[in-house]
Amino acid sequence: MTQRTDPEPPRDCPLCPRLVAYREENRRQNPDWWNGPAPSFGDPDARLLVAGLAPGRTGANRTGRPFTGDGAGWILYETLIKTGFATGTYDARPDDGLTLVDCMITNAVRCAPPQNKPLPIEEATCRPFLKARLDALPRLKVIVTLGDVSRRSVLKAMGLPGSAMASGHGMEAEIGGYTLLNSYHCSRLNTNTGRLTPEMFEAIFRRARALMDNG
Repeated sequence: MTQRTDPEPPRDCPLCPRLVAYREENRRQNPDWWNGPAPSFGDPDARLLVAGLAPGRTGANRTGRPFTGDGAGWILYETLIKTGFATGTYDARPDDGLTLVDCMITNAVRCAPPQNKPLPIEEATCRPFLKARLDALPRLKVIVTLGDVSRRSVLKAMGLPGSAMASGHGMEAEIGGYTLLNSYHCSRLNTNTGRLTPEMFEAIFRRARALMDNG
């Protein structure tokens, strides 16, 4: 019998030695931080899943909530509020009272990696949690992937090659019973350079809304 994987790794997940060492280093330096796998956040009956790459050191690794406390969180949560996928006010802390509506946020790799770059072996090791997260969302219809690494990770979690869907911002595909929408990652690098504008990002989520409501 195949053992079922929980959608969320344990707080002291031991599976990736490099990430464990980085976690322990951060814990020594900042013992009041979360310093563990960032759990998925949102509605367990969500029809929309937003999949990022990995927690940032001073973002989710510090606060314990995806995209909370770093630059990418501002545009993500403000866009979710604007497009009806969140209510409340984002204040860059996990107790700000923000609530996701018909939406959940997760990461392909749950622990913060050095230089914000997980290794391929770490993506593969964490992938069963991503697959379990997909399987645990009974009403899931649309997956927004933030960046091509996330896109490839989601495809592989579905048992497909990372090339099963074209790369690039705004690319869309019907795969495995879901619609996948790929966006450039909402990192400060992309938003500050204009590679990803607020209008471009908002359009992704308005498309997700249309797919959910009209599909």
